[in-house]
Amino acid sequence: MPAPIQESLQKKVADRLAFYQDLGIAPFYRDRHDESVFQEQPVQSAQSAVRSTQISHEEPTLPKPLPKPNLQKPVPAALPKTAPLPLPAPPAPSLFDADDRIADDTLLRIREDLGECTRCKLHKHRHTIVFGDGNPQAELVFVGEGPGADEDAQGLPFVGRAGKLLTQMIEAMGLQRKDVYICNVVKCRPPENRTPEEDEVGACSPFLLRQLEVISPKVIVCLGAVAAKMLLKTNRGISQFRGQWLDFRSSKLMATYHPAYLLRNPNAKPEVWKDLQKVMAVLGLQPKKGKPA
Repeated sequence: MPAPIQESLQKKVADRLAFYQDLGIAPFYRDRHDESVFQEQPVQSAQSAVRSTQISHEEPTLPKPLPKPNLQKPVPAALPKTAPLPLPAPPAPSLFDADDRIADDTLLRIREDLGECTRCKLHKHRHTIVFGDGNPQAELVFVGEGPGADEDAQGLPFVGRAGKLLTQMIEAMGLQRKDVYICNVVKCRPPENRTPEEDEVGACSPFLLRQLEVISPKVIVCLGAVAAKMLLKTNRGISQFRGQWLDFRSSKLMATYHPAYLLRNPNAKPEVWKDLQKVMAVLGLQPKKGKPA
């Protein structure tokens, strides 16, 4: 039977057990709090504890401290250097920018820009582009609808029957064809001389606007509804404003009937002559004796 443990040794063992509890060693923590063990077998428990401390020569393992948090902000990795994207190139200037006004524009340049035009379907049946003809510094410009068969064959505006009547009208005003400039809204002949369609007028009219801008005439005479509606941007019938002075940019504009209409309706000739007399008054022209045939 083992000898009883002295009271002083028991106190030391109890202090040591408390020390181990503070270190977090669980077995001694449970034994220390198990009061029944200390009460019923105080000597045996103390002896077991002493023997355990004598047998074990290893130092108690302390809990590893947690790593200190890194309070420094992480430095972002440097992005690879890349060349800046080039800015998009500005669009090439349109042939009809700035309200169809182009600095230092000429009729020759307009004709070169027109080229062998395929901008609308009229090119499929044409023989010749009819650009215009006459004095590039004319004070008076006549604008028709489009070329007919004779014009398509010769490449000149108003050379058929309607053209001969226009020539007589010009001469009755005291002028010659070489003194004026004559052109059309569309430069290619519509099939069967039909009225030009909206897309055809839209494709060709910018070239006409440039022609008028370059010539800068004092008076523009629209021959027929197509030319008048296109330049005036209106859908009104020509009879509603025929014979009236209207403004077109820096020019005065007069709309009258087309010579082809006069060939079909000779009774309208006196009305057209009245319109031409108003033009003559503005231009300071003296008519020849008599009226155009």
